[in-house]
Amino acid sequence: MIRAFIDSTGLLLEKDGAVHRPSLPLSVDDLFRSDDPVALAQHAFSGGRPASLPDSFAAPIGSQEIWAAGVTYLRSRTARMEESKDAGGGTFYDKVYHAERPELFFKGTPHRVAGPGQSVRIRADSKWNVPEPELTLALNHQGKLFGYTIGNDMSSRDIEGENPLYLPQAKVYDRSTALGPCLLITETVLSRSTRIAIEIRRSGATVFSGATELGQLKRTFAELAGFLFRDNSFPNGTYLMTGTGIVPPDSFTLHAADEIRITIEPIGTLVNPVG
Repeated sequence: MIRAFIDSTGLLLEKDGAVHRPSLPLSVDDLFRSDDPVALAQHAFSGGRPASLPDSFAAPIGSQEIWAAGVTYLRSRTARMEESKDAGGGTFYDKVYHAERPELFFKGTPHRVAGPGQSVRIRADSKWNVPEPELTLALNHQGKLFGYTIGNDMSSRDIEGENPLYLPQAKVYDRSTALGPCLLITETVLSRSTRIAIEIRRSGATVFSGATELGQLKRTFAELAGFLFRDNSFPNGTYLMTGTGIVPPDSFTLHAADEIRITIEPIGTLVNPVG
């Protein structure tokens, strides 16, 4: 496994505690456009020069779009049914959960993405906002899974619950997405026992925490990627968020200055304040 970090000067590769900077130019786009990103990263690490990791990083993204899958965990299905029951859409998400075709939606472009330590936002016209911690797949231009990162799918639950057709407004806006702290490059499929954990701090105190495992994910990575690439092309590759199995209670909403901490080992911890 190689972890790729992005700093102000480019790409850094970390493997077994050693950090190398590629001797030849290598970008995130180069990885996603490669037919074999894992081999490319391994070659770049072997031929690189020793370096050290800086104190801060950028989001591990180049020209990639970000897409997302919804209602992939039972907990997410239940939450979506609850938030939309007053609009008469309670059974809508139950049907999506059990359908052959998954829910896939466009989440963002690079300029809307927050990196590690950067602020994510809550919509000014929303009163009920939550983060959604998600394992995020790195898919090359052919749809091949070659790595993972941590994603935060910021969501306005009141807007989405008012009408399912309002999903783009509830999900897509400036800094509605965070990615990081790195891109884990590997041919190994993460174990179903892989743990996803979130902690939300307010004024130094924990106001919400939760955890789940990939084993609770209803759909396979191959299934989600296969549907996304049907009649769709991604010359620069794409990131695909796989949904969330952790949903705060209905009484909870994010506040400005909250700190969101999402941990998925062996990727690391993504930390973002709320701006």
